[in-house]
Amino acid sequence: MPMGRVVVLGSLNVDQVVRVPRHPQPGETLMGSDPERLWGGKGANQAVAAADAGGEVAMVGAVGDDADGSAYRARLADRGIDVSGLVTVEGATTGLAVIAVDDDGENTIIVAPGANGRVASAHLHPLDALAAGDVLLASLELPLDTVAEGVRRAHAAGARVVLNLAPFAALPADVLALADPVVVNEHEAGLLRESGTRAPASLLVTLGAEGAMWGDVEVPASRVSRVVDTTGAGDAFCGALASALAAGADREGALVVAADAAAVVVQRQGAQPADD
Repeated sequence: MPMGRVVVLGSLNVDQVVRVPRHPQPGETLMGSDPERLWGGKGANQAVAAADAGGEVAMVGAVGDDADGSAYRARLADRGIDVSGLVTVEGATTGLAVIAVDDDGENTIIVAPGANGRVASAHLHPLDALAAGDVLLASLELPLDTVAEGVRRAHAAGARVVLNLAPFAALPADVLALADPVVVNEHEAGLLRESGTRAPASLLVTLGAEGAMWGDVEVPASRVSRVVDTTGAGDAFCGALASALAAGADREGALVVAADAAAVVVQRQGAQPADD
């Protein structure tokens, strides 16, 4: 079976990461480490993970007309990712995420979307080239109307849709129904239930250290010697999952590949591999 392409519709951010002994309480000030600038954004993290898993990957999204945007475009291209669908938005800054990571590797994240918030219907033309066997991987750090339209267009073209409901938002049930699978973590699964939205038929729930479950298929988490930073673990999971599905893997096989990718990420600092 020929391998399909993975097209990622999602965000690109520069991550400002500070390590703290623990996360502060409301109104509390803590001293942290010197900040470290890393590459991030759910979409770009997923694209890099899909490429690292062997996929033929294209990125659809936006960066600002700044030095970070130019550097990010070059970085993805150097990793073999097609950036012809990556738009530079005049007058906008590249997205920024401020991340605090505690001594257990757990994180809190605040995102300033910048150019990500400008991705619109006019930027979705690369999805018109999708076909049966290809996979669209989408997440929710972009305008929700744009994501919903992208899902509908990809499904209409015959592509498989992997929809990561993160950060959580209640998309229409008819959009969720087009995805195979909808990917959520345990917290997002709870929010989906509370939203009253009809649960999608194909729902994949990641369970952290307990592994993942997709319908009646469950796999354990891959072995980890030491958790350094959980930032981007879910993105690595989704990217590797999409790559495996594009290569024709079944549910169990795709879950194993995805779990292995997530295990690699949590044992290093940052959501993406360091620059070579």
